[in-house]
Amino acid sequence: MIARDIEAALRHLLRGFPIVTLTGPRQSGKTTLARVVFADRPYVSLEDPDVRQMVLEDPRSFLERHPNGAVLDEVQRAPQLLSYLQTRVDADGRMGLFLLTGSQQFGLMSGVTQSLAGRTAFVELLPFSIHELERAGVRPASLDAMLFEGGYPPLYDRSLTPRTWLSAYVTAYVERDVRQLLKIQDLEAFQRFVRLCAGRSGQILNLSSLATDCGITHNTAKAWISVLEASYILFQLRPHHANFSKRLVKSPKLYFYDTGLLCWLLGVREPGQLATHPLRGSIFETLIVSELVKSCFNRGERATLHFWRDSNGNEVDIIADAGRKLMPIEIKSGQTLNRDFFTGLERWMALAGDHAISPALVYGGTDAHAHKGISVFGWHAAGQVLEGAAVRPHAC
Repeated sequence: MIARDIEAALRHLLRGFPIVTLTGPRQSGKTTLARVVFADRPYVSLEDPDVRQMVLEDPRSFLERHPNGAVLDEVQRAPQLLSYLQTRVDADGRMGLFLLTGSQQFGLMSGVTQSLAGRTAFVELLPFSIHELERAGVRPASLDAMLFEGGYPPLYDRSLTPRTWLSAYVTAYVERDVRQLLKIQDLEAFQRFVRLCAGRSGQILNLSSLATDCGITHNTAKAWISVLEASYILFQLRPHHANFSKRLVKSPKLYFYDTGLLCWLLGVREPGQLATHPLRGSIFETLIVSELVKSCFNRGERATLHFWRDSNGNEVDIIADAGRKLMPIEIKSGQTLNRDFFTGLERWMALAGDHAISPALVYGGTDAHAHKGISVFGWHAAGQVLEGAAVRPHAC
């Protein structure tokens, strides 16, 4: 097993909460991690129809069989159990009794927040980070290979090619799970919608344009985006509110969590196609933003990450809140440093004045150094960027 950075945060939370809920996309390694952390506890999968029926018919008896707790996998399949869990942990009083996992965030989160408020901490596990792959000695050698393969664990745990596995993943999980959640009848329209979203990763989200291109209503597009977010396929990055006397763009930007999945949806079938791909810059930006998100999640925190763009097109890719300061991060896919790479950061820092702290540039090369107070990171070190400032944490 490839060690996960989030394990330390997960074990820490289990010392302070009777229940910890582990969520994330399907096949991100939740079950494997849960069984490692709770190696001495029973493991129960609620995907098993027989087990699920037993739980639903007699939840009290089921919990009595596990006096010292257990891993309850895919717990959203039996939401009625959550109320009984509340009674059980309140009566017991011990910490770290149950570790719950689930993939469909809508079904899981609504039940957990209603029944287990104050009794559970939340941890979000995404696919492997670059740091995790590098530590295990399995990181793809080149940037294009990293973009193409992404970080889903089965690609590194088994003898599978991205072409084989990602095709099956899109069919089995993205299309099946999301369709069931929304009861979508027109599969062709939804497939087209997901691919159109892929073409907009790293760009400002215009829902009206997206809906028109897909031939659906604005409200349908909004609902489909929401469920893709809940399934950890993509996420929205909100604009920062600091205007510095400038008129700001108010629409969010769209990003996929995994560039391997993104490349598959864009029709990229081998790493060599990325060198001249028209969306290479957006794919690279998606990788780096996703790495920044993972670095926060893996500490058991949710950092406040935004982007900044004014009506004149001046932009900084990431603004991270660091207490009362703001940390600007620029992302450039070029492998050779260029003077123009620093222009946006320098312009923003002049506007921000004393509000700015620890500016950083992440680029497609591998060298690390400083340039006029700006820390420069190679793509493989993106997960270290936020260590340069006290980024304000939000517990998951």
